[in-house]
Amino acid sequence: MLRLNGQASSNRAFCDRLSRRNFLNIGTLAALGTAGGWTLPSLLQAEAASGVRSSKSVIMIYLVGGPPHQDMFDLKPHAPREFAGPWKPISTKVPGMQICEALPQLAKLADKFTIVRSIVGNQADHDAIQVFNGRDPKQPKPSGGWPQFGSMVSRLLGNAIPSAPPFVSLCYPCTHGPYNEPGPGFLGAAHGPFRPMGPTRQDMVLNGLSLERLTDRTALLQSVDQLRRDVDATMTMSGMDAYTEQAMGLLTSSRLAEALDLSKEDPRVVERYGTGDPTVFIDSNGAPRVPQSMLVARRLIEAGVRVVTLNYSKWDWHGGTNTEGRANNSIFVREQEEFPVFDQCLSALIEDLHQRGLADDCAVVVWGEFGRTPKISNIVGRDHWPQVNCALLAGGKLRHGQVIGATDRLAGEVVSRPVTFGEVYATLFDHLGIDVNHTTIPDNNGRPQYVVSDNSQVLSELV
Repeated sequence: MLRLNGQASSNRAFCDRLSRRNFLNIGTLAALGTAGGWTLPSLLQAEAASGVRSSKSVIMIYLVGGPPHQDMFDLKPHAPREFAGPWKPISTKVPGMQICEALPQLAKLADKFTIVRSIVGNQADHDAIQVFNGRDPKQPKPSGGWPQFGSMVSRLLGNAIPSAPPFVSLCYPCTHGPYNEPGPGFLGAAHGPFRPMGPTRQDMVLNGLSLERLTDRTALLQSVDQLRRDVDATMTMSGMDAYTEQAMGLLTSSRLAEALDLSKEDPRVVERYGTGDPTVFIDSNGAPRVPQSMLVARRLIEAGVRVVTLNYSKWDWHGGTNTEGRANNSIFVREQEEFPVFDQCLSALIEDLHQRGLADDCAVVVWGEFGRTPKISNIVGRDHWPQVNCALLAGGKLRHGQVIGATDRLAGEVVSRPVTFGEVYATLFDHLGIDVNHTTIPDNNGRPQYVVSDNSQVLSELV
């Protein structure tokens, strides 16, 4: 997370009261034994030295709280009513593939995505860790913890272009801790996400100036001339100039600022995605229902970001007379509210990526932490169900228009082609050009760690 401010310091403060240690500081990386933080110019220099660049990208959409697979993408219309629920399946553009009748716009685009109906190895409790890094949180972890996917991509590939960070999180903070994305783990804060949304928009403050006010990049660079004159002799002036300018370019890029500014978007496109109020959190502790986050994600990908993560709404729906005062089986009342909005914004994203020629380079994955119980209860509706989960994948030049895996007649157990979180992430790494069988990252103890767990392999059906 980038946090830049102009607090005074006794550590060689310059005339503008901005110390060198505070200037472009991106976290302490204490686990690596550094006395201060790494600077953005030094990170850019290290990434340039790696010589690795790619235009491929990923958007990861977390449906907070666990979406009901049997009411969305794995309906069982012939099951008893207390299992099947009220929704009916409809045919899609792909022969033999059916999804919920409340998702008609997605049904028209079924040839452009894949449904995985058989994700196994889920946790029974709310825990976003597997969604963000594919690792079982109950298994042993290295010192510092496992990095999330975007952090590993940041470490391995760096930024695709100088004016865009490699990893941006559009996730809103949830008051229920397990819903929140994990940190960068043993990679340290330097590879944490850039967070421009919600309360963390304050992270985009540089020496008291908001990003919106940093419009004159040349004047800003002139303001750091004093810093350049005082640079350590260990780095040449030309090197400092190049990487400081690149860092300034990232932070003050009109391209990045405009990507976050939907007033720059065609109003018809904004309307196609739909909008929601980011200050209204569903059921208090989830994420807000903000369809425009998917549009912002697309704009960030266009601006050169490699990985964008976002959390969307609150899917932990239960039955009974809950705090909202609704009748029994209120899960289906919530589905009536949620499904049409979700259908609109996700179909808009998939359609938009294709219309703009981005679909081959940008892969999309949509999922939650577990599925929902097959049997419907008046008390809990569909409760947590770790036995099976579902996901939707789109883009990435993958082989779409198919269903992977299957469940039994009640959507309770996997009966064919079990798929793990690790296999999905192996596929996403492969899309980015990262070989999961040979690529490792050293942890805090210097031990090489593979980027996916349990020797997970790419989903052969997709490639």
